[in-house]
Amino acid sequence: MNLLVIGSGGREHALVSKLKENNKVEKIYCIPGNPGIAELAECVEIDSMDNNALTAFAAAHNISLTVVGPEMPLSNGVVDAFRAKGLTCFGPTQAAARIESSKTFAKELMEKYDIPTAKFAVFNHADAAKDYLKIQGAPVVVKADGLAAGKGVVVAMTLEEALAAVDMIMSDGVFGQAGSQVVIEEFLVGEEASILAFTDGKTIIPMVAAQDHKRVYDNDQGPNTGGMGAYAPAPVITPAIREQVLKEILEPTIKAMEREGCPYSGCLYLGLIMTDDGPKVIEFNARFGDPETQVVLPLLKSDLVTVMEACINGTLTDTAVEWKEEAAVCIVLAAGGYPAEYRKGDSIHGIEEAQRQGAYVFHAGTVSQNGQVVTNGGRVLGVTATSKDILQAVEKAYKAVEKIKFNGMHYRSDIAHRAIKR
Repeated sequence: MNLLVIGSGGREHALVSKLKENNKVEKIYCIPGNPGIAELAECVEIDSMDNNALTAFAAAHNISLTVVGPEMPLSNGVVDAFRAKGLTCFGPTQAAARIESSKTFAKELMEKYDIPTAKFAVFNHADAAKDYLKIQGAPVVVKADGLAAGKGVVVAMTLEEALAAVDMIMSDGVFGQAGSQVVIEEFLVGEEASILAFTDGKTIIPMVAAQDHKRVYDNDQGPNTGGMGAYAPAPVITPAIREQVLKEILEPTIKAMEREGCPYSGCLYLGLIMTDDGPKVIEFNARFGDPETQVVLPLLKSDLVTVMEACINGTLTDTAVEWKEEAAVCIVLAAGGYPAEYRKGDSIHGIEEAQRQGAYVFHAGTVSQNGQVVTNGGRVLGVTATSKDILQAVEKAYKAVEKIKFNGMHYRSDIAHRAIKR
């Protein structure tokens, strides 16, 4: 069988790597891919937002299964386009992907169906949002309603920061149309974790829980990023909490989506916070998380192609999803200046040496120039190691990281610190 993966980051590299383990897979194509993916698949330059070009490619190349990595093509209706042509595609429809592409849709769904989340209010006008903030005070969370590449959320610790966030999102239009509406949420306190789940729209099976590290510097200091590393399993999600999350959040959400006329199948990403009142939803994403995928998929014992086909065919309830009794750690190597303006075009050395340490090196922001792999994004590489426990996985991952060099490279030295403390 031939497969197609859409996307170009570390998440897609991890997906391609796992899908390739199925011995029925003859060839994988990736649109547009990256130099790391190019070692496992044929990379093709097509605009991932051009549904006609994507479906034409899949039909011409006899693609049995297409897997969509990023949120933008999903919100652009790529799954609907594939289904309309009778092509098999893993991911939610455009209507179901609103659980990520519209914060307002997600919050109103949770409110309507009593799914635990932060209290919130929605505003279409900056002045009304500011008046509300002056009454509410800080700390508070201000979110652009639409997709903003993970940058549309401001955790404001003072009223001044909150008011400035409204100006930035609504008045200055930093995120364009995504900021035409804002959601203002109460500030919740607790440890965060992520649970990705496979679902066919009726059955939902959580994957091993992960925890990522959003802040750029050690000890959770500095500005937020797309994620500086992750580990799994996250011990904050005990078996009892996992069961509670399944019964009180995941299953009700899938039922709610069906009732709203937009049944959800694919991978549902749940961002959780463990409050004194129990687990609450911070956000839903309509796809695999990044960098969580880079630690979750290496722990999957079952065949990923089989599980994805069960999600599409509605047979997940009859499909075993098994996990290795191991731990995984991913350390993100970032470009100089990230998460602000960052360097590009720096030569990367030592990837093969790192792989010889037994680590996966997932390419996130790289490009090939004159036969040399160079930096081309803020998060450049994700170095993942698995071992029998978290301490050994951490040690193995950092040993591999030591082999890699590029100008301005920086990374956190405390990935998985919460798990280690436990």
